[in-house]
Amino acid sequence: MNLPYTLRLASAACLLPLAAGALAAAQAATPAAVDGARIVAADREPGNWMSHGRTYSEQRYSPLKRIDDRNVGQLGLAWTARLDIDRGIEATPIVVDGVMYTTGAKSIVHAFDARSGKPLWKFDPQVPGIRLSEGCCDVVNRGVAVWQGKVYVGAYDGRLIALDARDGRKLWETDTVVDHGRSYTITGAPRVVKGKVLIGNGGAEYGVRGYISAYDADSGKLAWRFYTVPGDPAQEKDDRAMEIARKTWHGSEYWKQGGGTVWDSMAYDPELDLLYIGTGNASWWNRKARSEGKGDNLFVSSIVALRPDSGDYVWHYQTTPGDMWDYTATQHIILAELPIAGQTRKVLMQAPKNGFFYVLDRASGELLSAEKYAPVNWATHVDMETGRPVVDEKAANYLEGPKVISPAFIGAHNWHPMSFNPQTGLVYIPMQESAGMLSAPADPQRIAHKSVVNLGVDVPDLPEDPAVVKQIAASFKGKLLAWNPVTQKAAWSQDYRTIYNGGTLSTAGNLVFQGTADGRVTAYAADSGKLLWEAPANTGVMAGPITYEVGGEQYVTFMAGWGGTFPLILGPLSQEAKVRPEARVLTYKLGGKATLPPPQQAPLAVPQPPALTATAEEVAAGRTLYNGFCGSCHGLNAISGGVLPDLRYLDAKKHAQFKDIVLMGARAAKGMPPFAGTVSEADAARIHQYLIKRAHDLRQETASAARP
Repeated sequence: MNLPYTLRLASAACLLPLAAGALAAAQAATPAAVDGARIVAADREPGNWMSHGRTYSEQRYSPLKRIDDRNVGQLGLAWTARLDIDRGIEATPIVVDGVMYTTGAKSIVHAFDARSGKPLWKFDPQVPGIRLSEGCCDVVNRGVAVWQGKVYVGAYDGRLIALDARDGRKLWETDTVVDHGRSYTITGAPRVVKGKVLIGNGGAEYGVRGYISAYDADSGKLAWRFYTVPGDPAQEKDDRAMEIARKTWHGSEYWKQGGGTVWDSMAYDPELDLLYIGTGNASWWNRKARSEGKGDNLFVSSIVALRPDSGDYVWHYQTTPGDMWDYTATQHIILAELPIAGQTRKVLMQAPKNGFFYVLDRASGELLSAEKYAPVNWATHVDMETGRPVVDEKAANYLEGPKVISPAFIGAHNWHPMSFNPQTGLVYIPMQESAGMLSAPADPQRIAHKSVVNLGVDVPDLPEDPAVVKQIAASFKGKLLAWNPVTQKAAWSQDYRTIYNGGTLSTAGNLVFQGTADGRVTAYAADSGKLLWEAPANTGVMAGPITYEVGGEQYVTFMAGWGGTFPLILGPLSQEAKVRPEARVLTYKLGGKATLPPPQQAPLAVPQPPALTATAEEVAAGRTLYNGFCGSCHGLNAISGGVLPDLRYLDAKKHAQFKDIVLMGARAAKGMPPFAGTVSEADAARIHQYLIKRAHDLRQETASAARP
């Protein structure tokens, strides 16, 4: 019988209870025995977490309720596992039939016994050190996908790798990168739909062209690729999507910039057979430099619906036409059914960086509503007739002069996943308030170095005065926001010390779980927002937690580890989090008795720096060079957020090696690229002198703080 795919899935789902014994035997014999039928019928086995958002709808809601709002205070640590590299941890674990599959920094895959935390196997894709600097936002990975006995991971250097779920043995790998002259990376988690592994890439800040690729799950053979922005018109024939997109770009060389990378969010509707992707910002941010200041520049900052069999375009909705502010639409996409205007609508929801919460009809892409969920000044509102934001040119157009714009480039909601609870009808958003100044240089120049971002804008330096920095940091506010998508209003919120708090999980036990940037794991009542439980995590927690069940006992897991954009680039502003990177898996259960070792918070001694020999003018030039070339990893003004080395603490040996490290690549194997040919010896010396000056500043600050 030749049934349509969706009917085959439904039929298979109906057979699950009837064949429970046979199914259990098959699962025991084949680890990660997941297919489309199991994911579609995930609510029939809520003890597993078989796909990135638990289901294809990506709601991150669990029907489990052994842990609820009455007993959650009894949660204790069941087990913890230390990961290899203390960098940003952003993975959502997958749990299937008692086995947890997850990732750490540098795309290292781990398999654990989900009940005890016993390590089962580990796979290190051995990403070359020189490639580790070619991404904007840390060497993070958001997790794996599983399908029919295989585990799939996207390696940071752009490889898609299939592993045997039994032992982590590599079965195949394929290179997803189309242009090795540009800085393509993978940080997102793959999804598997209809036997195809779906993965996108990052790198818009470096000028790459965005796309999503689909590979055969068995062989790794490329099935299709959908580009999100036009390529060289002399080299390729446009399909329907690129015919639409090319009309929205202007100039003779717009195609050299690119952007629109599909670096995170996806969702799938098996009934409509539609795959939804979110796309990122354009390369450069400066629209005048990339597209003569004109056009929507499709499909950047957009939600796009595709056919998963072919990659064919169906519809799109652009959240930020002609984006100039790094307002990506790669943030978490959720599918749900909502009562709107007296009828139940199949909707798609997103809270992208730009500060508006969108509800779309997911069959047609029709905008149903859009309202501000955070402070916004770049646009006054979204026009419901046109579906377009009404931009406040006076407030937001930095091409006419410097502007303080809200949200800042870090967004009102970044990659941290939100969740939807169908019982409360609320979406739980890791929201953040931020503002930042942007301006446009008269003649932006592209720097041809794979570790240097190209934005086409000037981001003013932060002041060095610690008191002023503290005041600016206080204006960056983090919240857990419970949002009603029907009324487009907040139901409740909880304030946090700073931004960049973790993703959320909601459950049928009337709970919302979230980790925090200041080193805690928490649980709130989903209906009221009351804090019901918290425990220390030793480090910032950014990833979205999960819950699962083994042997009749419910567990909650948080992946913990500080890193990513906020502490890397905005090191001076992230000091309020008061955490250091410590990569761990933290798993809790009712009555858990395991203990967490004390945090690694030993203060660093400040070495005696060399004498400062440069003039004030040379130091000022060194500051500009440092913030331009080094600040995106080691922190603006040489204040690290604790993830990568704080260069104010260089010892005598490192000072002596400074030229070899910066220009010649003496530490390339550890991820520090050589800058010879891009940075001159004289400029390297100016950067060095600036760091020496900042080391002396630090010693003075430390001495002043120590005085009674």
